[in-house]
Amino acid sequence: MSQLIPNITPIRDFKGHEEIIRAVAVFPDRRRMVTGSWDKTLRIWDLETGVVLKKMEGHSSGVGALAVSQDGQIIASGDDGGEVITWHGETGESLTKPFKVHSDEISSVDFSPDGTVLATGSYDGMTKFWCTKTWQMQGDPIECGVVNCIRYSPSGELLAIATFNSIQIYNPGTRELVASFEAHAMSLAWTPDGTRLLSGGGYEDPTYTIREWDPLTWQQVGHPWEGHIAHIIAIAIDPTGTLVASASEDNHVRIWRRSDQQTLAIFQHSDSLTCVTFSVDGRYILSGGWDRKISEWEVPKDAHSKASPDSHNAIRASSVPMLPITTASHASITGDLPTAYELITQDIHADAHNYTSYAHRSFVMARKHAWDHALEDAIKSISIRPSSTGYISKGIALCGKGHIREARIAFDIASVFTNQDSKTSHFLLLIKAIALFNADQQEEAMLLVKELAAACPNADILACRVVETYLRVQLGIKASRHDEAADHFTAAVNAGALSSEFIQTYEDFTVLFGWDLEALYLTAHQKRCQAFLSAGKPEKAFEAHKYMMNTIDESAKASCLVWSNVFKQECSALCVANGDAALAARDYDRAIDLYSAAITLNSASTTVFANRSKARLGKMLWLEALLDAQKVIELDSFSFLGYNLKHAALHGAQRYDEAIQAFQMMLSKLDDAPDIQTRELRQQYLRPSEVIDAQLENAPLRVLDTTTGLLCDREAQISAFKMSTEYKEFLSSTTTRSDSHMKHIEELVRRNLQYAMLSHRWEGKEPLLQDIQGKSMYDLELDSVGGMTKLRSFCKTARDAGYSWAWSDTCCIDKNINVELQESVNSMFVWYHHSALTIVYLSDVPPSSKSGALTKSAWNTRGWTVQEFIAPKVILFYQSNWTLYLDDRTPNHKESVAIMQELKDATGIDRLAVVAFRPGMDGVREKLHWASTRVTTRQEDIAYSLFGIFDVRLPVDYGERQDKALGRLLQEIVARSGDITGLDWVGKSSAFNSCLPASITSYEAPPCQLPPLPEDEIQSLVSSLRKTVTVDFASNVYTQLRNMSAPRFATQRLHLPCIAFNVREVRRVRSPAPETQFTYRVKADRLCSLDITTEETLVQFRLARPIAQKFILVHPWDRSLLELPDFVEPSDFGDNSEGEDDHGMSSSSLSHDWSGDYPGAEEVVDQGSRAFRLLVRLGQPFSAFLLAQQRSGEYKRIASDHDIIGQVNDVRDPMDIRTIEIL
Repeated sequence: MSQLIPNITPIRDFKGHEEIIRAVAVFPDRRRMVTGSWDKTLRIWDLETGVVLKKMEGHSSGVGALAVSQDGQIIASGDDGGEVITWHGETGESLTKPFKVHSDEISSVDFSPDGTVLATGSYDGMTKFWCTKTWQMQGDPIECGVVNCIRYSPSGELLAIATFNSIQIYNPGTRELVASFEAHAMSLAWTPDGTRLLSGGGYEDPTYTIREWDPLTWQQVGHPWEGHIAHIIAIAIDPTGTLVASASEDNHVRIWRRSDQQTLAIFQHSDSLTCVTFSVDGRYILSGGWDRKISEWEVPKDAHSKASPDSHNAIRASSVPMLPITTASHASITGDLPTAYELITQDIHADAHNYTSYAHRSFVMARKHAWDHALEDAIKSISIRPSSTGYISKGIALCGKGHIREARIAFDIASVFTNQDSKTSHFLLLIKAIALFNADQQEEAMLLVKELAAACPNADILACRVVETYLRVQLGIKASRHDEAADHFTAAVNAGALSSEFIQTYEDFTVLFGWDLEALYLTAHQKRCQAFLSAGKPEKAFEAHKYMMNTIDESAKASCLVWSNVFKQECSALCVANGDAALAARDYDRAIDLYSAAITLNSASTTVFANRSKARLGKMLWLEALLDAQKVIELDSFSFLGYNLKHAALHGAQRYDEAIQAFQMMLSKLDDAPDIQTRELRQQYLRPSEVIDAQLENAPLRVLDTTTGLLCDREAQISAFKMSTEYKEFLSSTTTRSDSHMKHIEELVRRNLQYAMLSHRWEGKEPLLQDIQGKSMYDLELDSVGGMTKLRSFCKTARDAGYSWAWSDTCCIDKNINVELQESVNSMFVWYHHSALTIVYLSDVPPSSKSGALTKSAWNTRGWTVQEFIAPKVILFYQSNWTLYLDDRTPNHKESVAIMQELKDATGIDRLAVVAFRPGMDGVREKLHWASTRVTTRQEDIAYSLFGIFDVRLPVDYGERQDKALGRLLQEIVARSGDITGLDWVGKSSAFNSCLPASITSYEAPPCQLPPLPEDEIQSLVSSLRKTVTVDFASNVYTQLRNMSAPRFATQRLHLPCIAFNVREVRRVRSPAPETQFTYRVKADRLCSLDITTEETLVQFRLARPIAQKFILVHPWDRSLLELPDFVEPSDFGDNSEGEDDHGMSSSSLSHDWSGDYPGAEEVVDQGSRAFRLLVRLGQPFSAFLLAQQRSGEYKRIASDHDIIGQVNDVRDPMDIRTIEIL
């Protein structure tokens, strides 16, 4: 062969790296290449344009190794510092931060064929394995010595490791050492079919050669490939497995033909080389190294041409001497058996003693399954002249007839004629194995082939592989189960492919048995794919198809194109179906694999990309999920689904601003959807403002920022929240209205917008809104403002407790704005209730005070503080130095028994009312009693401070005076509830209405409590009444009273339902009362005489001396006397859900209400019984009002300093039941 002249002119150069290029790899998309350099960077290049698509930085040392997964989705790079970074194959973005995997330089990395494992090898003597899902080390490392190169076999079943002085072969799953043999290799490469391993000579190899190794025996095949004059740093094999490229320190890249180890081309660089690879289509070489560039070279167009026919005939002649090449044999090869039969028959007619022709015709008849004729010709051949060919034909014919024992004898005799030639004997045994297999002696045949391959080192191993492949295919076809068939077809594929240039060598198998050797390997692949598919294992079917397409040549791909398209369609459909099932079962890894397979098989629909995105979201693979979501958008730009998934992925990746944009786009797509059903989906999703507004609905209008000290209105508060990362996370995660989402979102907003409230006693000058507006309360310039120390201490205490916002009534209300003042007064109770914490500051309780100090604090005397300690859920008491009262570390002092007892001692309010209070109209008289001893700076505030307690909203009008403010409140209570217990007071009448008190102090005296009537006495009195009172009378009274309307106010006039008693005598009597008061004895129809003490002067009269003015005593009607069933109506306050947010039990349990709580009431069934029981109760003492008629006909109440107690003389007398209008 003539001396090759090195090519020094590449097609083009890829320049950009600043240091030596150490590694190069191409992507399966054929469009891109990635390189790694000592300049600590990687670069992704466009192979068409030559431009850098992405510069990848992150390594702190030079990059010495890289690999791309077979699906092109992951890049792994290792550096001289022992660190690995993984990158996304599409975007070049880092998937992991640099992580330390070795203690020394990483020399080699490689992905397993299925992409689930990354293997790393290092000069530290270790090979380690990493899971590509979690990037955690998988199993134990392999201690193998200094590693130069690691490479997975195409099937992934073996891992080859090149060290300085050996090549070690491992089972990567079990870490079992399969083989180890001496070799000095810097680089390794497997042929695509896995039948050969090639190694490139390293620094200890003085001959600088490439060596070829057989994985069945791990023996060297043929002679070393010589040509380089310096160390071989890298080798690569083209996709067809026929060409090899080697890069050396001699500045040369050589292209070799595997079949004859001939150098076909030499490419020369200007400096030493470190890396080389083929393009995906095998048409180009990419190489680089110390010249800091990658050069692209074209593979010679005739590089794939076959060796000369003479060489094939020579091989064939040396391996199979008993079957010469004839015209008839060619007819047999092509399947033209009639022609072959005619030609051989002509030879027999020409020479009746030609024993070979009879044997050959026997072969043809055996192919036609004409076993008798075949045996006849075989016997004729042997009778003319015994020969190896004759006995082979006889053995085949006897096997066809099922005469196995005789057939074995025939093959044994045939071996006598081999002249002890090992190759001929080997071939004869293979024919025997095939014939036995065809005679249903499969186990014997397979064992014979296996033993032959293992026991005969000089045998033709390739022939054994061919036979094993064929037999395995036949076993797979005959298998009763798909799994079993798949195992046989896999074994056939693993036995190795037969290169087209050697097919002629084994054409005798076609002559004898009709094998289609050219289609054999392809058939094995196709059958294997179909078996996995039929077994319901689409993942394995997909991997088998991918392996097949990577292994077979272009002509084979073209021949099976139609089959491949149908298979991909079927496999894709099954992958999608199984992927959907895996996704539903939350088996995200399997779902991802299945959807990825479907996409690779060209089933790239929006649904598949969307579902893979969902599975990747489930695995928190945010970047990969984002890429899938983007694909969905590209395929269907009008669909909201893609933006929904994009939003979820961006949120998971903490790219909140982008997530918000994606969410807004999704909502707009829903709003613009053409169909109603899709538009209705919009109702499932929240806008952030909805949750924020809901949280702030019950929050103060202004709060203090405890960090900055600035006063903020709601807009400023919301703006501060929106500046936080938490808000962006919340905003990007605001999706559906499901309970779980809502709870999470509400908790997040609550946590960020929650506030602390201050309860205190105003002392002298306090900082007002105008004092601190636009300033920080922490500014030194505000030191002179009165009360600033208290305000600052409050905010610091709230901040230390974890609250960003705080509220104080001194400076958080603009009292100059009437609307804001109205809103604040009416909402104060709700604000305290919804506060996260209320801090009570006791300025008059010194540090280290003993128990009892709280009871004596002036804080207990202030009007507003009633609601400030019963409304909040959580409350803490602080002493004058801002330390906890009694050093009580209970998180909530409402749970402190000692503190609550002190509070009860001071206020008279039971602990149960404090802890479980609910605002409303229940227990009116008791609540008024709570406030009766309290004082406020503004007299109207004593009424305003009760608005929240009674759950009423009324106008605020400072200057109206206490009696009017209190009158409006009591009027609202009576109007809304019908409860008249608020009319139970002693003192002076209000100018607002005479039935109402002028001051809250009128409720200081306990309510009138008359002794209850025992049930047995009621029953006794009922029995007596039944003897003297008719049922009609009792029922008539009951009906009249039941039909009475509830008490009501109209234009400050009280319409009071009652039983009236005309006063017939008023006479002044002596009494110990003060001089300003008078005592009168009053007599009324049907009532016992009674004494009344009042400041008013009454005109005295009697029947004999009547006057024009009329007086009446009235028994205000109480519907509870009817003993009707209790109907409890829900409160309108707050939420009605159970749990911590509720105030718990209603205060109705603490005081009397309309429903009644008489003993035995539940036993009363019929109205007749109720009527008599009512008469009994009407005969008991009652709290009465004395009314004086005015000139206009209405009445006014005569105020008294004591309760007026009346009692009916005889309930059998007719009753004056009516509604009276009182001024």
